[in-house]
Parts: sequence; C-alpha cells; structure tokens
Amino acid sequence: MARDLAPGFIETCQICSSPELVTLLEMGHHAPCDSLLTTDDLHHQEVTFPLNLVRCSECALVQIDYVVAPEILFPEEYPYRSGITESLVTRLTSTSRSVLARYPHFKESVCVDIGSNDGTLLKGFQSQGLHVIGIEPSNIAQIAIEDGIPTIQSFFNQESVDKVLAIYKKVDIVTATNMFAHMPNLDSFMKAIASILSPDGIFVTESHYLGNIIETLQYDSIYHEHLRFYSGETIKRYLEQYGFSITAIEEIDNYGGSIRVYASRNKELIDNENLENFFKKEKASGINSLASLKDFSDATRLSKQQISAQLAELRAKDLLIPGVGCPGRSATLINYIGIDRETMPYIAEQRTSLKLGLFSPGKHIPILDEKLLLDSQPEYVFLLSWHYASEIIAMLRKKGLKSKIIIPLPRVSIDEV
Repeated sequence: MARDLAPGFIETCQICSSPELVTLLEMGHHAPCDSLLTTDDLHHQEVTFPLNLVRCSECALVQIDYVVAPEILFPEEYPYRSGITESLVTRLTSTSRSVLARYPHFKESVCVDIGSNDGTLLKGFQSQGLHVIGIEPSNIAQIAIEDGIPTIQSFFNQESVDKVLAIYKKVDIVTATNMFAHMPNLDSFMKAIASILSPDGIFVTESHYLGNIIETLQYDSIYHEHLRFYSGETIKRYLEQYGFSITAIEEIDNYGGSIRVYASRNKELIDNENLENFFKKEKASGINSLASLKDFSDATRLSKQQISAQLAELRAKDLLIPGVGCPGRSATLINYIGIDRETMPYIAEQRTSLKLGLFSPGKHIPILDEKLLLDSQPEYVFLLSWHYASEIIAMLRKKGLKSKIIIPLPRVSIDEV
C-alpha cells in the first residue's frame, strides 16, 4: 500500500512497499535542482543529497531512493514559472480543451489545479467559462492572483481542501500536472483528492512518461523532485489502491514526453478502446522490464563519457561553451557530467526568467541575460533545454544567434546555421 514518505532514504517501494529494490544508476550527491544560489550563498556550505535510480522487482515502479523535504525542494522563493515559455503556455492551456472534449458535461463546473504555479493551466479552463482555483505553495501564487487566477498559497493537504470546499461545495475537475510524481505524501494526497472531488468527477494528471525517458535517454530528468517515473501500469496500480479507475490515457509532448491520465471513481466513464490500445503498445515496448532499464543505465554512462569527451576536445582549443536554458533538469546534466565554469562560463536565460543573477546548484555557473550570448556570438553553445530543441533553436536563430549549438541528448549532435 502506498504511504506518506518521511525525508531520508527509502528502503521499500513507494507504491507497493516491497523491499526488493534494484539499483540502476548511482549518480552521486546533488543539491536540489532548483536550489539556485545568490552571491551571498556562495560563501556557505551547499547541502547535497544522494541521487540513485532504483526499480521495484515486485511492481516495476522506477523511482529514486531518497526523499528531500518538500519545504527544501519547493521553497516560497521557488524560481520556476510556467508562463514565460510560449510553447509551454500553449501545451498547458491545451489541457482544458482535451479535458472538456472528453467530458463536455463539466463545462460549467469548478476546476482545481494542484501545484498551479502562475495559473497558466487554469487560464485555459477559465477562458472556457469554468470557475477555477489554484493551490500553490510558492510565492508564484501571488503572480497568479494578480493575474486574475484565485489561488490558495499552500501545499495541497486537507487544510487547503477545506478552504476550497468552503468556497465551492462541489469540484468536478482536479488537475495535477508535472507534480504528481513529486509529492512524498502518497497516502494523504490521494485521500485529499477523494475528499475534494465529486463522486463522478475527473482527476487529471500529467507526468513525465517512463517510455519517453528510456527512448530518448532523458537521464537528466532524474532529480530529487522526481520521486517516481511512471509507466501506465504503475500509475494504474497506485490509483486503484484508492478506488480510482483510469478512464483514458493520452500521450503528450510536454517536458520531452508525458502521459495525461484521466481517472475517476465512476467506472462508466472508462474508455475501454483507448486503454486497450495504450496498454497493448506499452507492453510491446518492454519499458517495465528490468532489461530495458539496464540498457538505459548503460546508455547513460556511455553518454556521460561522450559528452565529456566532446567538451574536453573543445576546451583543448581554448573554446568556452556557454549554456542555453536553465530548466531544473540542467542541474543533473551539469553535475553528473561534471561541467564547470572553466568550460561553461555562464548559462543564458530569457530576460523574463526569475533565475537571472543567480547561480546553478553544484557547479555555481552564473545565469545571465541571453543578450550576452547574442552580442558575443561564441563559436559553440550547449543547449541545456535540449528536450525542446527544435523550438528553442528556431527561436534563437530568429534572434540572430549564429553559434554552433551542441544538442547533448539523446546523442550528441551539432546544429549549424
């Protein structure tokens, strides 16, 4: 049975509690990926935690084996904003269209988004006439409120549920996008979902999909916020423990490949054809097998060697290689490979980013306005946001960047003008 996880080492499976965990990757000790540093912070000891990928031999859940306290991972000054990347805004607001296309009878209902960030996803539902309310623990909640999205600044728990139900007596849609694999309180989370959602309501999650992670070698998606890496089978097992049935699954391209899972306690909403097709495809892919994960681990170690060799070759020519984009996953890539400021003097970010003026965790690479990149036109840059390579490269070329762009994954390649 799934349970609430205390900070520290996890010795049994997060979903089925089996002690049979097989280690796939040992990635060393890392600081939390979004624990960006100020100039003053550089003078203090940085706290790191072990980062290991393991697989449950009983239920096949792929997971990490250490829980960092949520207040450390998601502080009030959490620097991530979903609404500053145009392509991500489009993807998030499309969630409402997908939900209401499947369940049009909820068009005049209430939608609650957990981990609502700056309210981008809820704007999609709001634009279609639904009442919306977000639940967001960081100060980003204030941005949402100022932008017209009612938001409770809190972690999702029974207390925040009670606040919502004091405003709306019935909630028919609850969404949890890009955070359903993050929370350690698996038991109390699902009990809170059950208490806030109407008996016929829909719970919608979007999670990075294990199949895409394996297929495109996304080992940089392994960081402390991501406690679990779901397949359809493992998320099904988790939800069923709380009386929820999956009603449909959609494959979406968010964050390098995710699955949108619809679940309900109303079995009449199940789309049998959709589920049959999805699970048939997943079984054929073999992603739940130990062999697939061992191949992934071997490929990860090889990739580390190849990227290190590529950067060493360029440094031998006295070239500096600035980074482009600073998503959370970039911290894993930088620290696992061992890219330091002698190689990557800075990371370029959009002018609207909350990360400007800060330093990356671990290697302490400064995050600067991309104008520096466009003015200096270095011979090479290193695309840390490689999972959106085509969109970002097109945007950078439009802005005038002529540099050769190193795309590190799934295999090293170079884009030239």
